[in-house]
Amino acid sequence: MYERPIIPAQLRAGRALLGLSQTELAGRACLPLPTIKRAEADGKLGASVAAVAAIRVALEDQGVIFLEAAGGEGPGVRLRSFGLPDEGLRPNQLTSDNDL
Repeated sequence: MYERPIIPAQLRAGRALLGLSQTELAGRACLPLPTIKRAEADGKLGASVAAVAAIRVALEDQGVIFLEAAGGEGPGVRLRSFGLPDEGLRPNQLTSDNDL
């Protein structure tokens, strides 16, 4: 689990990976839109620790993974792999053993 403070760029990137607007993220995090804007803004006037935690949970629930800085690289985000859907077998792949 990511333990370092999340930076605004990570919040923006996580939201972008999911294709969410700030308004949609506000709804999922149960926060007012101005709080999302403050949390994503660079500078000293950020959101509270509790608000950032709520945003983090909302993004993580949708598959965002927060990455710590490592090996000279900065912090980042990525999407959890949910795996590809099982498409089953094609008709020419069916045998008497696997045709249920």
